[in-house]
Amino acid sequence: MVAISKIATGNGHGENSPYFDGWKAYETNPFHPTDRPDGVIQMGLAENQLCFNFVKKWVIEHPEASLCSAQGVNKFKETALFQDYHGMPEFRQAVAKFMGKVRGDRVKFEPDRVVMSGGATGAHEMVAFCLADPGEAFLVPTPYYPGFDRDLRWRTGVELVPVVCESSNDFKITRNALETAYEKAKEANLRVKGLLITNPSNPLGTILDRETLTGIVKFINEKNIHLIGDEIYAATVFTEPEFVSISEIIEEVECNRDLIHIVYSLSKDMGFPGFRVGIVYSYNDAVVSCARKMSSFGLVSSQTQHLIASMLSDNDFVDSFIVESKKQLLKRHKYFTWSLSQVGIGSLKSNAGLFIWMDLRKLLKEKTLEAEKDLWRVIINEVKLNVSPGSSFHCNEPGWFRVCFANMDDHTMEVALLRIRTFMLKHNEAMVPQKLCRRSSLKLSLSRRRDGFMSPSIMSPHTPLPPSPLVRART
Repeated sequence: MVAISKIATGNGHGENSPYFDGWKAYETNPFHPTDRPDGVIQMGLAENQLCFNFVKKWVIEHPEASLCSAQGVNKFKETALFQDYHGMPEFRQAVAKFMGKVRGDRVKFEPDRVVMSGGATGAHEMVAFCLADPGEAFLVPTPYYPGFDRDLRWRTGVELVPVVCESSNDFKITRNALETAYEKAKEANLRVKGLLITNPSNPLGTILDRETLTGIVKFINEKNIHLIGDEIYAATVFTEPEFVSISEIIEEVECNRDLIHIVYSLSKDMGFPGFRVGIVYSYNDAVVSCARKMSSFGLVSSQTQHLIASMLSDNDFVDSFIVESKKQLLKRHKYFTWSLSQVGIGSLKSNAGLFIWMDLRKLLKEKTLEAEKDLWRVIINEVKLNVSPGSSFHCNEPGWFRVCFANMDDHTMEVALLRIRTFMLKHNEAMVPQKLCRRSSLKLSLSRRRDGFMSPSIMSPHTPLPPSPLVRART
């Protein structure tokens, strides 16, 4: 047998994680309301599908934005021909302006510092290549996105050192936690080159306040290490307090701007993950120059650049989209969290993102990560919901799960909530006092009689679900 490379045969991709195992379970048995009503519902994908009708309306009204239309075909040749790795000027200008809009126009971004990449995945790897050599390390507060183990480590050889954050203070990033992680890295003979923060947080759905961000900038400045701010969920903040970007903080705090870098994307804020629009925005000229050369390995197609430039240059559309997206996310979040609370399930208080950080600690047989995995297997295999266990996000406290709520229509959400209610009915003795159990049981029994509900395993493909308040609110 011919040998292949270590990177090809190794497991650096991180695919042997419950996070990815849940995706595999969904892919082998995906839910469909009529064809596969007992399939797995995808609640592990942080995708924003709540404003597609709004976007679709703009696309219909602006056929010239598509090169594959009679109105746009005149620009087909010039767009289809070679484009260098700087990207189209109108694309970089539109993205820079949109980044400012998302941040309330409190800060301006220079188009010449916008470097494109193939999604945030490519952007993160690009930054890692620019800032660190193999064997050097980045600090990353926990819990953090499982894909970072792939994006920043797999091909770069960079190490990630967890900054342990705890539920006792709502997983806030403290100076003590940063110092502890920094010292642990030094003890392990790792040279720390930077700190990566995700704001808004994935998986927490929370934002970093101004005081925390100021402390973080002071920390990296004192240590003379880089700060990477992943801000790909910036426009998903749907209620106060408002989002504060690291780009705002460096206007207020004296620091070495060469240490500051932002990763952005249109995958979450606009709901366009398939377009693979990732952005590196660095205040360091050398990083901008290097990243731009590296972008040759993951460019955004010129056709996509053309469409995005057209769309984001429409000020009225952008303003309306930002407002509509916040409105839809707030409505879905409120209904989803309220529905969970009715069966005794809590979650971390959040105001951003496309997910909640669900608290199932009371359902664990014991307070161990293995018990968490056991509960996760039940949810995947019996409840048929792909939710992601906290351990896959490097959370050291068992019992937390990330649940995505914006990647499905109202009907699918209601089916998911029904499955959760049915599951909790079987386990509520471990969650709430007996008296409340009887009350919840009676309430669910009455609702079943009224609405014709059945358990997921025997639900007919044609069993109608009652319209959610989300549907009623729109009619």
